[in-house]
Amino acid sequence: MRWFNDLQRMTTSPDNAARIRRANENIDITDLLPQIRIPTLVLALPQRCGAAVRGGPHPAAGIPGARFVTLEGHNHLILESDPCWTRFLDEIRVFLKT
Repeated sequence: MRWFNDLQRMTTSPDNAARIRRANENIDITDLLPQIRIPTLVLALPQRCGAAVRGGPHPAAGIPGARFVTLEGHNHLILESDPCWTRFLDEIRVFLKT
């Protein structure tokens, strides 16, 4: 977590980081999801994705035929040292074979 925090501090100003966060919070592509017509795999860490994964519909619910997989982990980025690393790779390998 410290590494990621340091990276954020080195790559943008606090003001710009706040602007980026506000912009991201206002993005809603829900109405566009049904238009996706390609195989889709959504991998998520529920602890990092907010209430929609924990209690509401998962992010891929609006994509026809999408596969949604929850992974166990606490990092924002999945690292090789995370317990879910092997499953993460396995899910991607299976998806790419289909």
